[in-house]
Amino acid sequence: MITLGIETSCDDTAVAIIESDGKILSNVLTSQDVFHRDFGGIVPEIASRKHAELIGYTILEALKLASLLLEDINLISVTKGPGLVGSLLVGLEAAKSLSFALNKPLIGVNHLEGHIYSLFLEGAPLYKRKDVFPLLVLIVSGGHTELVLMDGFLKYKVLGRTRDDAAGEAIDKFARFLGYGYPGGPIIEKLGLEGDPNKYQFPNLTFKGSPYEFSFSGLKTAGVYFIQNHPDIIQNDLASVAASFENALVRILVERTIKAATDFNVKGIGVVGGVSANKRLRETFSRVSPVPVYFPQKALSTDNAAMIALTGYLRHTINGETSDLTLDAISRLEL
Repeated sequence: MITLGIETSCDDTAVAIIESDGKILSNVLTSQDVFHRDFGGIVPEIASRKHAELIGYTILEALKLASLLLEDINLISVTKGPGLVGSLLVGLEAAKSLSFALNKPLIGVNHLEGHIYSLFLEGAPLYKRKDVFPLLVLIVSGGHTELVLMDGFLKYKVLGRTRDDAAGEAIDKFARFLGYGYPGGPIIEKLGLEGDPNKYQFPNLTFKGSPYEFSFSGLKTAGVYFIQNHPDIIQNDLASVAASFENALVRILVERTIKAATDFNVKGIGVVGGVSANKRLRETFSRVSPVPVYFPQKALSTDNAAMIALTGYLRHTINGETSDLTLDAISRLEL
């Protein structure tokens, strides 16, 4: 079965074509970073307009790279949420139009679920593997941070989410207060490469409640106060400040995830989402985890359509799911 995936939940216009085993025939992504950088974050109206301009070209490019025609597609999978409604609608309308015109089945999928299956695509560590369950997955990105226990394909239990800011959101805002643009994660990572990650102390995560929940608002606020109260240190030792803030955020993610992995006796840990590309996060997990840790390729860590295509394929073939042409965008959608 050949599946075409469409992903437009935020500011990346992405289209991919995969085979049923997760082999990627094409995976095209057009980034809008240059259009949003000066605003310090995503501007929804700009994002949706750019998606409308780019979606047709992106579909054609994906078909060209896969050496396929539209008639060769068997299933169309598209992100229905969560995300920016205006952006989601562009992808949804394109997918529904293709489904109607070609008389091909359509399925809308959850963007967060898509990130999970980036681990099972061609080139990823779990490609064609089924012996990895139970698997604990940390979804960590600009908009989401949560721990998910998987007992098998499409079998999930959400153990905990962030109570406030997502990890990526906190580091983006820290970078913004330092005077840097969007996205902030790669900037802080680069700034901290030559710094001492233990030189400055930022707060760890402490609150009553589930041991698998997260909170990053306190860390973000502490980072902002540090910037405001120590301009001399920012000027003279920015590398260590960036490394220390990044290290504090990584410590929170790793400690909570490893506790859950131990409590639920999982076979491995998967770390997915845009923040999973962070070098310090990868190195720390690999150094301290008691079980194998799996990361997707960095190109598949960020939003992409191949993960949406594989998610749709699995839901269609395992559960027999399809969507009709009333499929609509859902801005807030839990796993």
